[in-house]
Amino acid sequence: MLALIGEAMRKQDVDTETIRLADHNILPGVTSDEGPGDAWPDIRRTILDADILVFGTPIWLGQPSSIAKRALERMDAFIEETDDQARMISYGRVAAVAVVGNEDGAHHVSAELYQALNDVGFTIPANAVAYWVGEAMASTNFVDLQEIPEVVTTAVDMLTRNTVHLAHLLKQNHYPGERQ
Repeated sequence: MLALIGEAMRKQDVDTETIRLADHNILPGVTSDEGPGDAWPDIRRTILDADILVFGTPIWLGQPSSIAKRALERMDAFIEETDDQARMISYGRVAAVAVVGNEDGAHHVSAELYQALNDVGFTIPANAVAYWVGEAMASTNFVDLQEIPEVVTTAVDMLTRNTVHLAHLLKQNHYPGERQ
């Protein structure tokens, strides 16, 4: 799913980078650096250098993955970290969501992620989710599909258009700060 979104973003002249959080040692905590061995500071820097964050997760037991929840836990630090206008450092960035799983729950998972990402300063565009869920209790995974369903590609295209559009608008006209 993230590859599909990345491809659609590149067609909109957006440079993309995918970070697979499971490949990194992200320590528990709610600060931007939890000490030696913590991979989060570099990941955090990449997130804050971007205008768009596409947050992807599988569905596990109807919930976002524990790794996704760990990333949200670490983004909690954004609430206390502000720029020179007293805005959260994540303000002016847009977030979208990608969800895959072989059970229902994509709306629940995206709602959880939307709220958490908004709480830490990201702006969520309209229709900023692309998801696929297979038949409950089945063994087919998204990566095993022979053909991507049209409804998924349509959702990816809408997510991309709306996310890129809003990111351009926020880049041109940032949220007001307390000291303006």
